[in-house]
Amino acid sequence: MLNFARGRSQARSNRSMPIAVMEYPDPKRKSNIFGKLLMAAALTALCIIMLKHSPSFSTPTHFSRHEKGVTHVLVTGGAGYIGSHAALRLLKESYRVTIVDNLSRGNIGAIKVLQELFPEPGRLQFIYADLGDPDAVDKIFSENAFDAVIHFAAVAYVGESTTDPLKYYHNITSNTLMVLKSMAVHGVGTLIYSSTCATYGEPEKMPITEETRQVPINPYGKAKKMAEDMILDFSKNSDMAIMILRYFNVIGSDPEGRLGEAPRPELCEQGRISGACFDAARGIIPGIKVKGTDYKTHDGTCIRDYIDVTDLVDAHLKALQHAKAHNVGIYNVGTGKGRSVKEFVEACKKATGVDIKVEYLPRRPGDYAEVFSDPTKIRRELNWTARFTDQQESLGIAWRWQKAHRNGYSSL
Repeated sequence: MLNFARGRSQARSNRSMPIAVMEYPDPKRKSNIFGKLLMAAALTALCIIMLKHSPSFSTPTHFSRHEKGVTHVLVTGGAGYIGSHAALRLLKESYRVTIVDNLSRGNIGAIKVLQELFPEPGRLQFIYADLGDPDAVDKIFSENAFDAVIHFAAVAYVGESTTDPLKYYHNITSNTLMVLKSMAVHGVGTLIYSSTCATYGEPEKMPITEETRQVPINPYGKAKKMAEDMILDFSKNSDMAIMILRYFNVIGSDPEGRLGEAPRPELCEQGRISGACFDAARGIIPGIKVKGTDYKTHDGTCIRDYIDVTDLVDAHLKALQHAKAHNVGIYNVGTGKGRSVKEFVEACKKATGVDIKVEYLPRRPGDYAEVFSDPTKIRRELNWTARFTDQQESLGIAWRWQKAHRNGYSSL
């Protein structure tokens, strides 16, 4: 505040009338005060900027609050093959979706496709983060109001797990612990856990039921079983709704051609046989390598239960809709029918129209001879049945996407 001082007393003249004297403010003092005001304004602006970047001061968004009639689902690994297809289905069914992925195996191109399809505010958000970072995971759960989690994020190659087992125990078991702890702390009530038939190992009796003893024979299956055991132990003293889906070999892609499977080039050797068949059909590789021809099966090659990704996603949606508090549901997701690798390759040849060259090699470490499911329980309790069971048709749909995306999502 500027102060105006009272005029000093003046010597009285012989006249009795006083003379008033006005004193002007010191220009230097005015300049100092103006500088202080500028400094205060600058500091205030800086504080506001810092607060706005603080999580506690963030402007509320659709994702940070619960809304009546809207279910907000966190999809971990949602940039991956299965996770992106699941996110697409959830968005089509009007769920709110947050995808978390570190893109070590996923594709940012899949995220871009989903963002273009669902650009409306409050529908989809993508968070680039690693579930192995506890601070990042806690921040994600602190800043978002999730109603459920579908936990896909994992590394999932049997062969790779035998050569780099610690990666699998860290990425699958340890990271699942991170997610589960944050769910408990932040009160997220529903978990759909993406597991695998690899937890069963090589059972003596087929088909596999949910009661089949779990004796995994490779680090991938062991890491998944450890994660399952952890979830089940936690559930004994929790009111969380938990569904564990153990699914079999996944094939196919989005029937409308929006999404597909595009593993990183360096991982193709570890990837699914369908990817190898497509690469061979397109001339990217000279042929495919079938590992193991001396198994005790009708043609010597492994027998697997191949499930279409559209059916698999449908099973996850049914699990989400049927999840109940204080309850754990465990289900096999498969067709109930096994097909050999040789039969699968023949179906690939017909679907692509290419006579794919096949090289037969010794067994791959960690593989098992025969695995296929008994889907009775999931049909009875969740009213789910595989619909896309024509293997050649599923491969044909995937082949169309592959041809249209020769460089995967990088062509977008």
